[in-house]
Amino acid sequence: MIQQIQSNKAPAAVGPYSQVVIANEFVFLSGMLPLDRETEEIVGLNAAEQTNQIMKNISGLLSELHLRLEDVVKTTIFLDSIETFQSVNEVYGSYFTTHKPARSCVEVAAIPKGALIEIEVIAIKK
Repeated sequence: MIQQIQSNKAPAAVGPYSQVVIANEFVFLSGMLPLDRETEEIVGLNAAEQTNQIMKNISGLLSELHLRLEDVVKTTIFLDSIETFQSVNEVYGSYFTTHKPARSCVEVAAIPKGALIEIEVIAIKK
């Protein structure tokens, strides 16, 4: 069974895709940008601030699905510059303190809306 979810707990999708797709027990969150969910504007002037906003958006969306960060099994981080890796890692690590999901991190040429970072998430519904 596949279910598509749109939520007001996170910024709306900026294209023709779902914020969340649930397939059996797997929960796929589309790449999150550092957007304020009300204004749809980017929050944060640097990668660390933008990471914090994204993690707040992810936490809010998971909460609406009755999930927590501890239910996340995999993340993928897209950076516009690998030079921001350390500052992003510090903020990201403050959200995943004891539970550490598998993760990939890659540098990309550009991120939508001029963001410095984007994070996608896979979680498990227990």
